[in-house]
Amino acid sequence: MDLIQRTIDLARANVEHGGRPFACIIARGGEIIAEAVNLVAQTHDPTAHAEICAIREAASKLGSEQFTGCDFYIMAHPCPMCLAAMYYCSPERVIFITTREEYSEFYVDDRRYFTLANFYAEIARDWRDRALPMFHEPRPEAIEVYRLWREKNG
Repeated sequence: MDLIQRTIDLARANVEHGGRPFACIIARGGEIIAEAVNLVAQTHDPTAHAEICAIREAASKLGSEQFTGCDFYIMAHPCPMCLAAMYYCSPERVIFITTREEYSEFYVDDRRYFTLANFYAEIARDWRDRALPMFHEPRPEAIEVYRLWREKNG
């Protein structure tokens, strides 16, 4: 099976049904473990990106948060949220079909505090200097939660 073409076909079908032009397949050894489309428009859930939806399905099927031996096939270079999630589940590789520069003439998804073009520079800033106002409110008892976790988990 051509997993790149399957990813494109899923994204096209999603657009035809009112969704956004993104899809993701997670496969191991050429076998599909999970596939999903971007459901943000349909659900109004800003985390319902294709990669996140596929990760949730794959994690359930694999019984693990570690995707050893898995490949991701995605329509576009991942957004920051999806990229972070992919780093966290540690697949073997990510194959993306289009770059932001290639699709930017047709699809733009800029947000209040960042654009896809400037996000990586924004996230690299010290938290005090980011466009999104962030405040540190330390509480000593919060550290106790982590201490408890370590006691229980070594």
